[in-house]
Amino acid sequence: MSYSLTAADKANALSLRDDERFNHFVARVCEHQELWILTDEHGCMMLTSDDDEDCIPVWPHPDYARDWAVGDWSQCKPEAISLQVWLSRWVPGMEEDELLVAVFPTPDETGVVVDPHELQEAIGRKQTLGRRN
Repeated sequence: MSYSLTAADKANALSLRDDERFNHFVARVCEHQELWILTDEHGCMMLTSDDDEDCIPVWPHPDYARDWAVGDWSQCKPEAISLQVWLSRWVPGMEEDELLVAVFPTPDETGVVVDPHELQEAIGRKQTLGRRN
């Protein structure tokens, strides 16, 4: 279940630079053990990066994903994926299919695009730091 998100929290997160939003995403996903994608009757929403690479956008909360569900994406709905399922199934599958991850893109389409393994490593580092504190 998603955490409570105030309008101020949302505005603050969306005003962060792409790299800061990436870190915010990693922190929230580690804290709440889930991430969000957009899906429709055809499956998971995919984007094409500026470098013409296919990627799956992910968000730390359904409200951010819902902000994307307009225009061509208006039929899409936020869907939660547990962190455990993401790491055990999605990361290997995306690597096999040569897909990238668009981490916490904003409605104006800015965000960090990374290899799934790179995101997995960032999550692993955050989890290790969390266990030490």
